[in-house]
Amino acid sequence: MSLNYKKVPAIEKCFSILELMAQAKHSFGFNEIVKNLGLNKSTVFNILHTLNDLDVLEKGEDGRFRLGTRLFVLGNAAAGGAELIKTVHPYLEAINKEFTFSTFFGILTGHRIMILDKSDRAHMINVSSEIGMRIPLYAGAAGKALLSQLSEEEIDEILSQNPPKQYTPLSVINTAEYKREVIAVRQTGIAYDPGEYIEGLISVAVPILTYRKDLTAAIWGVGFKQLFREDIMLRVNEFLLNIAKELNSRFNMIT
Repeated sequence: MSLNYKKVPAIEKCFSILELMAQAKHSFGFNEIVKNLGLNKSTVFNILHTLNDLDVLEKGEDGRFRLGTRLFVLGNAAAGGAELIKTVHPYLEAINKEFTFSTFFGILTGHRIMILDKSDRAHMINVSSEIGMRIPLYAGAAGKALLSQLSEEEIDEILSQNPPKQYTPLSVINTAEYKREVIAVRQTGIAYDPGEYIEGLISVAVPILTYRKDLTAAIWGVGFKQLFREDIMLRVNEFLLNIAKELNSRFNMIT
């Protein structure tokens, strides 16, 4: 049975832009998109900036647009997970099963963190955040693990534009001190939050090397502070560092 409906031209044009970028696999400037698709400049301008606001596209400092982080989430929902998420997910499950941690996989997007995947079903007690949620850069150990993968110039720029915030009495709000903690992650391979974001919760994070300049990633676990004695934390550290090492090796082989 055929349905009578009126097509929405703006949606068709939106998808033509996304398909152009997906097929070319590189970023595009505004004028390039207009030239390639023959669309009205005003229409392209409005679509690009709407998609940028939604994180479907990302606009670089050079003014060029590329496919954005929200597409990872949409791909995960539509196709059972992008290859990146499929590779990481079993490790999230392993951490969640081994320890009383809710575990997350996320990436740096602008000055925030986007959660791409999680595992929090192995225990009755969990700390839950939704896939696709964007959380503050200073929300626990994840931000330190993500920033540690950037150059010092990039770290300085982010800290100057978006300085650390006071969430709890333990929050590190001195920019120089926070940067020292970020740099230390490069040597240790692991980042900590003893309750800087939410009182009573601790988090531990490890940087994950995707070997892509446009994708800075990390895995982290969040749990209740009273459940983690020193001996357990030593096990957590070893477990996460081994997972990071294995994932880094796998992604290096893929690239």
